[in-house]
Amino acid sequence: MSESYPLLLKQLEALLSVEHDLQANAANLSSFLYHNLEQVNWLGFYYQQGEELVLGPFHGQPACTRLQIGQGVCGTAFANQATEVVDDVHAFAGHVACDAASESEIVVPFYTEQINGVLDVDSPVKNRFGTAEKTFFEAAVEVFLKSLTKD
Repeated sequence: MSESYPLLLKQLEALLSVEHDLQANAANLSSFLYHNLEQVNWLGFYYQQGEELVLGPFHGQPACTRLQIGQGVCGTAFANQATEVVDDVHAFAGHVACDAASESEIVVPFYTEQINGVLDVDSPVKNRFGTAEKTFFEAAVEVFLKSLTKD
């Protein structure tokens, strides 16, 4: 699967490069990746509003609307300013279960002058995300953030 990541990043860059709107590009990124990755049951954004992360564009089952910064996988990744890769969400202290089908998760935080937040990806399979996925999703977030600036 990881052999397809470079091509997916090129396609994502082409898709997002023609638009600079935050919500439009977040919606297209979440749709594109959700429909092109296997074993993913939720993929989307949460944006910082005060001491909370608030649901943004996503694909998957309805989700938790607000998450506390510093709690759960999303809040921990955001507070620690580091990508969190969780092999088994049930073993993560304080995990917030928005979709009971989720077994593993990766969360990539981002911080800009325009918006702070996280890209959250869940899988119904334990141990779904490894080093290749960490690199891929961090690169996808970079493509997303680059698309928000007009050159």
